[in-house]
Amino acid sequence: MENKLYLVIPCYNEEAVLPETAKRLKEKITSLIEKGKIDKASRIVFVNDGSKDKTWEIICSLHEQDKAFSGINLSRNRGHQNALLAGLMTVKDHADMTISMDADLQDDIDAVDEMIDKYLDGKDIVYGVRSSRKKDTFFKKVTAEGFYKLMNTMGANTVFNHADYRLMSKRALEGLAEFGEVNLFLRGVVPMIGYPWDVVYYERGERFAGESKYPLGKMLAFAVEGITSLSIKPIRMITGLGFFIFFVSIVMLIYSFVRHFMGETIVGWTTLMVSVWAIGGLILLSLGVVGEYIGKIYLETKARPRFIIEQFLNEE
Repeated sequence: MENKLYLVIPCYNEEAVLPETAKRLKEKITSLIEKGKIDKASRIVFVNDGSKDKTWEIICSLHEQDKAFSGINLSRNRGHQNALLAGLMTVKDHADMTISMDADLQDDIDAVDEMIDKYLDGKDIVYGVRSSRKKDTFFKKVTAEGFYKLMNTMGANTVFNHADYRLMSKRALEGLAEFGEVNLFLRGVVPMIGYPWDVVYYERGERFAGESKYPLGKMLAFAVEGITSLSIKPIRMITGLGFFIFFVSIVMLIYSFVRHFMGETIVGWTTLMVSVWAIGGLILLSLGVVGEYIGKIYLETKARPRFIIEQFLNEE
């Protein structure tokens, strides 16, 4: 049988949820094996992203008790995207397909069955997409949906309402491995791979323990990271803004000459101050955007490793 599944779950300070998460995932993988959908050598892989609590100790204990649980320990905290990438790249030679999800299991694990069915039908990538946001607060709903709309508007094309809950075949993972950039935004890069794909809709549940790792501040930083990693549209917008301001300056120059020859040369203090502050603010904003891209070029040229694995617990 060649349907070996590896579930890849990035973890950062998840000691409160890991025991329950492990229990539910083991029940799910056992059920899939009994149904004959996946190979009995399938694994659940927890990726410890430099946690400061007992996350790694719990992972080691789970592995000792049951070899169906595997663990990857990163040398230090590298962030969710790099931790997820580390897990996927480590298991790509062991698995026929992988499914990535968060440790809090807010993503409905019953959607795994439908993902595997679509994989068996020939799909290389299956995206888990939220069917609605009824359980979110108004603020959370507006900011989250605004995140996806902003990303797509700025040229970083993503699947709407899809986070990192997805199935990828071995072929898709090998395609992902071809992307060598340091600043890797998986939600935008995976759609670039191509290959047959589909979506599975599910209802997202409540987090049963622990705290959210993506408050508003991190979500905004995540959006900036994704946009500047995938698109140069912000720089083109600055160029367009520069042309617009140049056009306005020409109009103002003509206006000033006309006023001069009409003998009305009193300059309004308010207009002058507003212009100075507006132009100054735009210049600083433009420098910030350009600086963000230069910083990314700096990191890319250094070609630093995206992650370093300290230990991989796995027994075939």
